[in-house]
Amino acid sequence: MAGPRRVVNRFASGREIVTLGLAGAPWSDAYHRLLTMPWHRFFALLLVAYLLVNGAFAAVYWELGDAIENAVPDSFLDDFFFSVQTLATIGYGKMAPRTLGANAVVAIEALVGMVGLAVTTGLVYARFARPTARVLFSKVAVVAPYEGVPSLMFRMANARGNQIVEARLRVTLVVNEVTREGRDVRRLHDLHLVRSEHAAFALSWTAVHPIDAASPLAGRDGAWLGEGQADIIVSLSGVDEGLAQSIYARHVYGAGDVVWNARFADILDTRSLRTVVDFSRFHDTVPLGPRPLAAEAPGRGSAGNP
Repeated sequence: MAGPRRVVNRFASGREIVTLGLAGAPWSDAYHRLLTMPWHRFFALLLVAYLLVNGAFAAVYWELGDAIENAVPDSFLDDFFFSVQTLATIGYGKMAPRTLGANAVVAIEALVGMVGLAVTTGLVYARFARPTARVLFSKVAVVAPYEGVPSLMFRMANARGNQIVEARLRVTLVVNEVTREGRDVRRLHDLHLVRSEHAAFALSWTAVHPIDAASPLAGRDGAWLGEGQADIIVSLSGVDEGLAQSIYARHVYGAGDVVWNARFADILDTRSLRTVVDFSRFHDTVPLGPRPLAAEAPGRGSAGNP
């Protein structure tokens, strides 16, 4: 059997999805990779490609011999910088091709330069124009009482100074289970939320999943999540009010990211005429007492949709 070709995803639990036996080269979907890779990798790839192309044409000019006017004979460096000027259509007027072979290579390189500039410009524009959401997710999720019912909670904040209208939230529990036939499966369970939609998500939003009899988490604990290598996948979608375009955000909580018998620290101050949101405590949690979860009352500001 052929070895793993590439890792396509990594979950918070540490699980990796590795493809095996798929046809096609790793860069068969190059456009998607170039749009989704981090900016530093994108520019590093552009730099490497730029140097390789200029180096390749410089090697051709060097092999042609004394084909560049005003260039130092047998100087690969002069040939390289002549290639740079040709590829970018700069044309300082100092160095110029003097033979038919050199002119033919210049014509090919000029075409490569025009195509490369068009492709690079399109990629950079597409990366900048792609609508993105800046949603801050709490580093952990907590299990604490809410309205007298033990509930799984996590909170989000819109880190951009706008509103995400018609925001919709979906939470899915992915865990290893065994079927009645004894087969191991990776099963998905939708987690019902007290509120899964927000008309105008502007500040913070605490999502609440009641762990009642209908919940797949009923009677479970952190050990069960760890044994099942559970992942809690959070998907947020909505419309950017300024761009009028759909935006998405995603976060994954692993079993180790769930804090039991704790609530989130208060971040809202409404004692004055204005509401103050203290994001310096956004990820902080407060342990609850030793009493059973169902007997605890949620702390002020631990949940809600300010």
